[in-house]
Amino acid sequence: MTTTRLPRKATVLLAGLVLAALAGCGAADKKPAEALGSAAAARQPVKAVPAVPPGLAGMPPLLDPNDVYAADRPNNLSPLVKDFPSRVYVPNTTSNTVSVIDPKTYKVIDTIPVGIQPQHVVPSWDMKTLWVNNNRGHTLTPINPATGQAGEPVEVHDPYNLYFTPNGKYAVVMASMDRELVFRDPHTMNRVKTVPVTCFGVNHADFSADGRYFIVSCEFSGELLKVDTEKMEVVGQQKLPFEGAMPQDVKISPDGKTFYVADMMAHGMWVLSGDKFDVPKLLPTGKGTHGLYVSRDSREMYISNRGEGSISVFDFKQNKLTKKWALPDGGSPDMGGVSADGKVLWLSGRYNSEVYAIDTTTGEQLAKIRVGGGPHGLAVYPQPGRYSLGHTGIFR
Repeated sequence: MTTTRLPRKATVLLAGLVLAALAGCGAADKKPAEALGSAAAARQPVKAVPAVPPGLAGMPPLLDPNDVYAADRPNNLSPLVKDFPSRVYVPNTTSNTVSVIDPKTYKVIDTIPVGIQPQHVVPSWDMKTLWVNNNRGHTLTPINPATGQAGEPVEVHDPYNLYFTPNGKYAVVMASMDRELVFRDPHTMNRVKTVPVTCFGVNHADFSADGRYFIVSCEFSGELLKVDTEKMEVVGQQKLPFEGAMPQDVKISPDGKTFYVADMMAHGMWVLSGDKFDVPKLLPTGKGTHGLYVSRDSREMYISNRGEGSISVFDFKQNKLTKKWALPDGGSPDMGGVSADGKVLWLSGRYNSEVYAIDTTTGEQLAKIRVGGGPHGLAVYPQPGRYSLGHTGIFR
């Protein structure tokens, strides 16, 4: 092969033309070496970035991706609820009434007749209505929290408990005896989809941080369900590893990585990864473990032990129990909630016809208030947050 050499002047001229061409391709403000480097980098293969699964469509984004409870800080009331009077609404399962307590005076100021066997008082997703779950009366009684007045009952079969999807699209009725999860319109409560389940006694739940699924406890068969929120389908089911398990309240950790499930027969709470839906481990807390409530600073969780009249305190960062408060006269602390300022834990006394107000700093019992028979899922209202996921008040 014959090689033709260019004259030296021609070589210099050619190099100049190359540099001019580079300058004309957007490298006018760069040195020739930099421009060449940029061109070489552009030819490098692009590394794939792992896709992050999207959250539930229509769900308001978390204020803090590392804390699902970031919107629940002390007295951080939404403009929608800030003018509502502060009250504690107590459903009395055997009296078929709701006792209304003024938390400033610790006095019952009203008693509202409702349907048969009211189980929980549930704030709606838009926080404008409180729904009383009349389990055996097969109705929901709406209460206007601005006035404290009850409206006309809405027919809903077997409403043991009530939740709302994080995007506000559906209400989810825990139809315990019917063995169904019933997705309904969150305003009219018209049935949208019925999901039959094979476990017995669906009752409590909480949603993942991204809202794409929720974990449900099945009280009477000792099982847990994992439900796809968008598809409205059960995607996982497991039996708890304890003979006679009776799971109750469900709560997600502030960082969204762990679920906790109270168990009144295993006398503790189960700890598991919701994403993996792995075999849970039991953390003993006290006899008759029932309700789980997160502090306003997201540091602790209050655990009611109904069978021994005590409250255990779990520290999320330390991942251990740090305190236990015993009620001075015993009792049966059950369901409830934390005051808007975070200073008082309110719990119903299921078998004692009373309600307890407990100082969240010292564990001191501030008051014991007589109410109707069989008080259960009381709601402290209003509370901080942007929207409600249901139960006695799960806010994001």
